[in-house]
Amino acid sequence: MVPVIMSGGSGTRLWPLSRKHKPKQFLVLFGENTMFQETLRRLDGVDEVQSPIVVCNNDHRFMVAEQTHELGIQNPTILLEPFGRNTAPALAIAALQASMKGDDPILLVLAADHVIDNVPIFHQAIIKAQVEAEKGLLVTFGIVPTSPNTGYGYIRAAEKNTLSKVKAFVEKPDLETAKSYVAAGDYYWNSGMFMFKASTLIAELEKFSPEILKSCRQALNKGQRDLDFIRLDHNEFKACPSDSIDYAVMEQTDKAVVVPLDAGWSDVGSWASLWECAEQDAENNVLQGDVMIDDVKNSYVRSDHRLVSVLGLDDVVVVETADAVMVASKDSAQNVKTIVNNLIKENRSESENHRLCYRPWGYYDCIDVGPRFQVKHITVNPGASLSLQLHYHRAEHWIVVTGCAEVTCDDEVTLLSENQSTFIPLGKKHRLHNPGKVPLEIIEVQSGSYLGEDDIVRFDDEYRRD
Repeated sequence: MVPVIMSGGSGTRLWPLSRKHKPKQFLVLFGENTMFQETLRRLDGVDEVQSPIVVCNNDHRFMVAEQTHELGIQNPTILLEPFGRNTAPALAIAALQASMKGDDPILLVLAADHVIDNVPIFHQAIIKAQVEAEKGLLVTFGIVPTSPNTGYGYIRAAEKNTLSKVKAFVEKPDLETAKSYVAAGDYYWNSGMFMFKASTLIAELEKFSPEILKSCRQALNKGQRDLDFIRLDHNEFKACPSDSIDYAVMEQTDKAVVVPLDAGWSDVGSWASLWECAEQDAENNVLQGDVMIDDVKNSYVRSDHRLVSVLGLDDVVVVETADAVMVASKDSAQNVKTIVNNLIKENRSESENHRLCYRPWGYYDCIDVGPRFQVKHITVNPGASLSLQLHYHRAEHWIVVTGCAEVTCDDEVTLLSENQSTFIPLGKKHRLHNPGKVPLEIIEVQSGSYLGEDDIVRFDDEYRRD
């Protein structure tokens, strides 16, 4: 069995925690691991699970590689989509890749950002699904509904409360229709989790969506291996129709079956659902970080950096990060995407990045910024290097706080230790390298007419970034 982890989402409904370049699946929202890592750990104890195939976008590739490495997972296959084309092309690529060695593995398709509380029940559902997948059927996991939720699509089963044929896939309903579905007992929430043989999916795509399969096969065949990643061919993937696996295959095939799953599942698609999934206190509050409250009930309050105090409010969401604070009624918090869209229109970085930005060599924290200056705290991992680069619009001062820095400036290479500094003039080729065995920390002071991250011209980069 090969897990296929779908990890392409942006998670804007959980802004300001979740952002384009570090969405919710790569955040620690429950426990000690990220949601992506929990998705993989959830398979511990399932027999004969091989290294996963992860489908993600280019921006997230190093987070995927690092977080799988932290779990000790050997040789994951990381497929990079040039841009989103929905779930049908993503799964087509995964099935084709899984079949390349001549094998025909069972694929277990999971989203990277789901919560499942009862793992033993989930494992039992996997065992049932595997039996059906071995028969050449396409299995979907239907979530036993706990409420008439209008935010999910539904699956209508041929029989109640048991594994059965799929009768129909149904779009997100209005409230009254959702109530009738729950009362009927033969409808399940559509989880977006599947299991099937690679060959079965490929055959059904050939039958119902041949253009998707053709484009994906060409995109994979013309793709290139880059470090730990497989880059799909840009032009071929661009030509691929965008469609969900539900529309492309599942709604048309006669091989679809549904396994009921009642295991405390959530897609954590809103602040309200995050509040529901987290552990609550006696007043039904979820409190995380440096938080002080008085006369507050049924609320989610989170602080990542500063003391946050809330007084005399019920049913609210309060989230503090280093560069943004959001306060909303719990009912209105689902509309946070409006704020994100406004940030995008105003070209504000808070829509995409946190103040703390991770890079393959380490990370940096933007401490202060003003007209014509910016101050960063930069941490470089042992043995790692920034790219050889120059800037047309800014100069930089570097001060070593801890560790040892190897600094290249044009043809000159120097070693700096703690409390030493150097100056990188505008227009000079330069590189920062950590030759030591401990993290290198520096303070960088930028000054110039333009300080954007796109004022970087790279000449050499071991991570092969553009």
